[in-house]
Amino acid sequence: MSKIRIYELAKEIGLSSKELITAATNLKMDVHNHMSTLENDEVKIIKELFDKEKAKTENSSNAVTKPNDTIKAVSNNNSGNKAVDEDIENEAIVVKTNKNATAKVEKIGKKPPMGRPFRQPYRGRDSFYKRDNKKEEIHTPKKPVKIGKSISVKELSERLGKPATEIIKKLLLLGIMSTINQELDFDTATIISGEYGYVTEKLIHKDDEIILLKEEDDKEEDIISRPPVVTIMGHVDHGKTSLLDAIRQTNIIATEAGGITQHIGAYTVNIEGKKITFLDTPGHEAFTAMRARGAKVTDIAILVVAADDGVMPQTVEAINHAKAAHVSIIVAINKIDKPGANPDRVKQELTEYGLLSEDWGGDTICVEVSAKKQLGIDNLLEMILLVSEMQELKANPNKKAIGTVIEAKLDKGRGPVATILVQKGTLNIGDCFVVGSTYGKIRAMIDDKGKKLKKAGPSTPIEILGLSEVPDAGDIFNVVDDEKIAKTVAENRKDKHKQEQVHVAQPVSLDQLFNQIQEGKVKELNVIIKADVQGSAEALKQSLLKLSGIEVKVNPIHGGVGAITDTDIMLAAASNAIIIGFNVRPQPATIALAEKSKVDIRLYRVIYNAIEDIEAAMKGMLEPEYKEVVQGHVEVRAVFKVSSVGTIAGCYVTDGKINRNNDIRIIRDGIVIHEGKLASLKRFKDDAKEVNTGFECGLNIERFNDIQEGDIIESYTIEAVPRK
Repeated sequence: MSKIRIYELAKEIGLSSKELITAATNLKMDVHNHMSTLENDEVKIIKELFDKEKAKTENSSNAVTKPNDTIKAVSNNNSGNKAVDEDIENEAIVVKTNKNATAKVEKIGKKPPMGRPFRQPYRGRDSFYKRDNKKEEIHTPKKPVKIGKSISVKELSERLGKPATEIIKKLLLLGIMSTINQELDFDTATIISGEYGYVTEKLIHKDDEIILLKEEDDKEEDIISRPPVVTIMGHVDHGKTSLLDAIRQTNIIATEAGGITQHIGAYTVNIEGKKITFLDTPGHEAFTAMRARGAKVTDIAILVVAADDGVMPQTVEAINHAKAAHVSIIVAINKIDKPGANPDRVKQELTEYGLLSEDWGGDTICVEVSAKKQLGIDNLLEMILLVSEMQELKANPNKKAIGTVIEAKLDKGRGPVATILVQKGTLNIGDCFVVGSTYGKIRAMIDDKGKKLKKAGPSTPIEILGLSEVPDAGDIFNVVDDEKIAKTVAENRKDKHKQEQVHVAQPVSLDQLFNQIQEGKVKELNVIIKADVQGSAEALKQSLLKLSGIEVKVNPIHGGVGAITDTDIMLAAASNAIIIGFNVRPQPATIALAEKSKVDIRLYRVIYNAIEDIEAAMKGMLEPEYKEVVQGHVEVRAVFKVSSVGTIAGCYVTDGKINRNNDIRIIRDGIVIHEGKLASLKRFKDDAKEVNTGFECGLNIERFNDIQEGDIIESYTIEAVPRK
């Protein structure tokens, strides 16, 4: 054995990797993380050190503590060795020993001279100890006055037992003109009450959600390690579900329609006595949708990349979504058994997105696996446990359960059903709970193997019955004392949600960016860039990074090639980002989703226009602009070549209308390939001014003949929008 890794040595001598790293660092050894290697002589030094410490700990547990000796408090292996020396001359010392035989020293105070009772403080000639001969006056404490957010002068006078006129006089001295029926706020009422020697307490309504759902404090002895929660992400058909299938040794994929994951599942796997919880999702869309609702359920993200395919667009999106959620990433390079597999090429491509493999001097764990041939699975699981050990994942099982909804549905026979991931505490049959704007009482709990449970602890996924309605994925689950409280909180949330729909918070918008910067609302401008080619996306990203200043930093959180999709809108909504499209167009359904999510989309054909707009917005000098209004979309269904005219397109108006004088653009596979004007528009043989939805037409485009079947022609107008 020439070298050994930190995590391997830690396992051998029975320590955690983190403790061994600390010890090696103290010995001036060059270690950085759990994958660092040690030489033979370094291993020998560490083993000798820990053998000595072990012997020292055993001897100290058998030693008898003497009052005039130096007392050493030796901690257990989890906290290192510390020696505490105390000078005990003329002092009383009490030594307490806990269950780990750890000595603690407490000073009680100066030892009294002989003949004096120990419990009485020694009183010498010092005036500090002289007893005051005056008879102590005994005060009967007054009961505190309970006040809500406000209270009338009349009601305050009754609570204090003072005339209302006297209260009004006190208010006049404070510069407040008031009448007997005037409402006083809590602070003013506290000042007046203090004048008469009363202490005030703020009255809290029983339906106050913050009080009802207040989390219990954790005791240090109750906090224990919990299993890690792992999400598998990556490009379609790279083997995400096949990998989970290999881990679980069951055939999940056979139950899916067409071999594609159709729902969110949560599964628990037991590895050498240690549990790992896996979330198998349809992709990063669900991952981000849950994050947009404030749910933080994932500890580690497994990024699956096919060794024969490499990094694909959805792989890049998965990387960006995981980074935005601040989740540890482990790369599983799958399909290494295939003839065209090239793991080194995958590692090279990953470096472009900030993931450098540990083999190449980075800090990203890359594991080569084959789900089909069951290769590298054990190594992957070991790395998951290692990363979770370094993260020190802990939770308190001895409290009311708190969790997150992973999936919810309405079952014909069982009613509303939800898959819950318990994150803190323990969930029991019969517990009353509130989740989102829904409430209920646990009637049954079923684990991922179909077994009925009576209780479920931290990091346990379960399916629950007993809901009043179907909650949303990502809703936070809280156990409460009784069903009445749960119903009150759920109804209050429904009311608040209705009010929020009326007063929706304004997200980041390029038009209002300068005002939001001035008000201190925006310190970082998140941007999503979509372009027709990778070069344009990278050029735009680098140009925007140069705009970062003292007041605000431009942060491109995602960049990609192709049309703007629903996934981009969801990521922008979760990260409060602006989408910049260069030479690309979103689908009508995507535009509708953006409007619903209040996401600002900016579309450009020239790079410097995008840069100028953002720079002007940051400086508060955004010039008046013209707004583009889409009139309709036309689908090309047939193409005819006419020698004297050019190319004639036979079309069908799918939505809106197309006008002879409107500007048009041709979109092919989401990419804008031409912008211009119509040369002619006809209905049968007659010229037409406009054609509405559901009708067919023929058209010819000025100075453009490369039109193909399946192309989409978008008709639009430019309207001036006055600035307010």
